[in-house]
Amino acid sequence: MRILITGENSFVGRNFINYSIYKEIEEISLIGIKTEDINLSCYDIIIHVAAIVHQSREILESEYYSVNRDLTIEVARQAKKSGVKQFIFLSTVKVYGDFNPASGPWTETSECHPEDPYGKSKFEAENELLKLQDDNFIISIIRTPLVYGKGVRANMLSIMKLVDRIKFLPFGNVTNKRSFTYVRNLIGFIDKIVEKQASGVFIAMDANPLSTTELVRLISKYLNKKRLLISLPKFMINTGKKLAPGIFERLYGSFEMENSQTLKTLDFTPQFSSEEGIREMCLSYKESKKRGLFNSRCEFQNSKRVHS
Repeated sequence: MRILITGENSFVGRNFINYSIYKEIEEISLIGIKTEDINLSCYDIIIHVAAIVHQSREILESEYYSVNRDLTIEVARQAKKSGVKQFIFLSTVKVYGDFNPASGPWTETSECHPEDPYGKSKFEAENELLKLQDDNFIISIIRTPLVYGKGVRANMLSIMKLVDRIKFLPFGNVTNKRSFTYVRNLIGFIDKIVEKQASGVFIAMDANPLSTTELVRLISKYLNKKRLLISLPKFMINTGKKLAPGIFERLYGSFEMENSQTLKTLDFTPQFSSEEGIREMCLSYKESKKRGLFNSRCEFQNSKRVHS
């Protein structure tokens, strides 16, 4: 299989190149290139990761749609025209919405009600991609919760820095459930989708969700930091959710998936536990810290991140 990753130097793309069982892998930047000028005829599979992947006030809503939806469809149409066999689209669980429904965790077949431009643009891309599928062109859509691992940035890096620097943290006895995806487990899911030429919608995630308390304790353990976790009164958490819903829901709310259909279809079980993934992530963080990679003024320059 000859595989092309559209989106250069992405977190997922780098890990796929390093850990996939497939070795004929190339990647390409889509910045400044017309889709019709890309020669895709020599590839069997496209893994499309090019996207605006983190929200920022600096990003216009139209940019989400032009990159996450329109560019995705342009590449897919060119791939189909060029004879590519399979198009794998890295989507997001944000297509479901921001909060778990009362009925329980989301599944592959749950109704989607995205609430922000990121989720909406990804969901519209999914719908248009599925229209392109036929007997000669397989569409595979992978929805993931927060992906973490060696070299991670964004929200998970922020949590690690918080644990690293602050001795008293307000995360005692938090009983929420949040699904996460260790990046090497995600690579395993992608490999299985390629192997089986599986079509449809899949949820790639670790075997078990974590509470915020469990997550912080694991990070503390592998950063070798003794941290005192304080339990906030329920009324303070509820007030926080009203005043700053985005932050407080991520820390104290649940965001849980159930992917038994994916596991059955792919005949696959994630190889790594969340603890193994967090351990590797924390060791990488400590090594990067020793090398001074988190000390420059440009540390958060990629908070608005576009995988090219």
